[in-house]
Amino acid sequence: YLTKGVWITLRDERVDRERSFYFEGGLMSFVRHLNRNKEALHQRPIYVEKREGTTTVEVALQYNDTYTENVLAFANNINNHDGGTHLSGFKTALTGTINRYAEGAKLMKDVRPSGDDVREGLVAVISVKIPEPQFESQTKDKLLNTEGESFVQSAVNERLGSYLEENPKVAKAIFVKGMMA
Repeated sequence: YLTKGVWITLRDERVDRERSFYFEGGLMSFVRHLNRNKEALHQRPIYVEKREGTTTVEVALQYNDTYTENVLAFANNINNHDGGTHLSGFKTALTGTINRYAEGAKLMKDVRPSGDDVREGLVAVISVKIPEPQFESQTKDKLLNTEGESFVQSAVNERLGSYLEENPKVAKAIFVKGMMA
């Protein structure tokens, strides 16, 4: 899932069995897989991609009708269980972008949804590829590169903001879910 367009074939020569894996959609396929037993609020996952030099960020996200949040963060294809700067950049951008959209579309009432409210029912996968990643420990559970935070934040602000403007029905459904939370 993390590297779209790559075929992986596993061959067990002991029993002459072969299994291939290929996910053309990459992170979008991953999010669909994670949401497979849930009712999605919008049909296609929202996809964000930005490249600058040797740094890349990809984010796929989709809301469902549940009350739990499932956000996975990866740096250079390594699962960062405790998140890190890329995850905090994503969360900041997501909350800010949705609330700014709601203000502009006159959906905002007296109450402003918090970050936890906006992430209710969210399934997202964040993947950054950066040169010389710095992690908190040997187990690489948390990314520490500060440039990861600002890069993810700017990419999500730009692309998600555009998506919400172009898809007002989806934007309203996401905002209403956050307000209900």
